[in-house]
Amino acid sequence: MSEAATLTRKADFPGLVTPEGEVWHYLDTAASAQKPQAVIDAMSRALGKDYATVHRGVYGRSAQMTLGYEAARRRAADFIGAKSENEVVFVRGATEAINLVAATWGMTRIGEGDRIILSTLEHHSNIVPWQMLAERTGAEIEVCPLTPDGQIDLGALEAMLTPRTKLVSLAHVSNVLGSILDARKAADLAHSVGAKILLDGCQAAPRMTLDMEALDCDFYAFSGHKLYGPTGIGVLWARSELLEHMPPYQGGGAMIDKVAFDGTTYAPPPQRFEAGTPMITEAIALHAAIDYVDALGPDRLFEHENRLAATLRTELRKLNAVTLFGPEESAGIVSFALEGVHPHDLGTILDEENVAIRAGHHCAQPLMEHLGVPATARASFGLYSDESDIDALMRGIERTRRIFG
Repeated sequence: MSEAATLTRKADFPGLVTPEGEVWHYLDTAASAQKPQAVIDAMSRALGKDYATVHRGVYGRSAQMTLGYEAARRRAADFIGAKSENEVVFVRGATEAINLVAATWGMTRIGEGDRIILSTLEHHSNIVPWQMLAERTGAEIEVCPLTPDGQIDLGALEAMLTPRTKLVSLAHVSNVLGSILDARKAADLAHSVGAKILLDGCQAAPRMTLDMEALDCDFYAFSGHKLYGPTGIGVLWARSELLEHMPPYQGGGAMIDKVAFDGTTYAPPPQRFEAGTPMITEAIALHAAIDYVDALGPDRLFEHENRLAATLRTELRKLNAVTLFGPEESAGIVSFALEGVHPHDLGTILDEENVAIRAGHHCAQPLMEHLGVPATARASFGLYSDESDIDALMRGIERTRRIFG
């Protein structure tokens, strides 16, 4: 297999080296991306010589840090094609973003007998919050099936929609199969019956050009750590007219207008949903991560990772004992099973070869049941991946086959 040019230098990512100084073939980017030095440096500066709290201090450094924090919000808004930074709420991650929508918009707009449509391939974070909401409100959960190649079946979705459908919540890209949703078509279908649509963009944001106006969704959620940024921060985007009518998610400082014992009034969005001291340094590091990704070009990332996924699928097909899951064109994610070898055993042996994959149910147990397996092995590519990582993975698989006979 010939060596392909990398999209960017592996040397930008200090995490791609073992403690012994050897190359670490990291193929678990769908779980969490490695961080470029530019992001590490930005967070180090924010934690060190630049540090101060935001929105409260009258001294100069606090004012500067506030400017940096709000600049990160504007950068995130620009990155996803939002009309205004006031549509961007900083949260701890996509999980909190979805829970926030369920606990605020959901509790005020969804009632007994209303329907929420999810799909078979959803991550647990896009299932459990809606189940909790349904338990509290008497709403019903419906599950959209998949096509034979692992795409969300939009024909089936159209048939399921009724005026009782209040929300459709789907993954833009599957974290297991790499399936890419026709998000605009899904939004058009949801809106045809007056329903809102939320998109889980965790796997799409690091790999695709996003445009909220073009997608025409109502809510969009993604996490910073999959976008080459830090943990502990994510983004909830929502239409301004929806945010305006959503009640606060948590109470405390920063989200208020005026507090008195006889009543409290709340700040406008997005501050209304950001109670307490925010994730200041994380936001500034996320800004650096977005700059890094944007400089390379999301379209180039998409092509790069899809090409690697296609190459890996071709190599795996040469082995008679491998079952591949998902569509042919997957967004940088390949899930598979090796006959006679549990994914955990494969992952353990690959680790000895300095190859890191994910093995398990990937927080998608309903999908595993649909596929008829307890777990899969998953290789997921990043902007730092190249064909040397595929070569190392294939060598590790061959060694595993020899061990298991």
